[in-house]
Amino acid sequence: MAFWCYILKCRDGKFYTGHTDDLDRRVAEHRQGGYCEFTSRRLPAFLEWAQDFPSRAEALEVELRIKKWSWAKKNALIAGDWARLSYFARPPRERVSTSLDTNG
Repeated sequence: MAFWCYILKCRDGKFYTGHTDDLDRRVAEHRQGGYCEFTSRRLPAFLEWAQDFPSRAEALEVELRIKKWSWAKKNALIAGDWARLSYFARPPRERVSTSLDTNG
């Protein structure tokens, strides 16, 4: 059985990160509203990123890690932009000023 960590992007541009054992069902619940207060107040919500994991513990671990990330770092993950992801992984005081430094 696969477990999923996923990121939804809501109408207001905010991200919701979660994990589940049934990605299609869970995304449908978010899009219907009423299941999750955060996404229900920000509908519509669209699946932007998902990754499968062999165990619930691994999916939850990644969810909890990603939830702490900045909007820019999550956006880099969604885009598959590893240079930006690496850039935003560094503390702000350690970043060399480049065109990547956007607050999105």
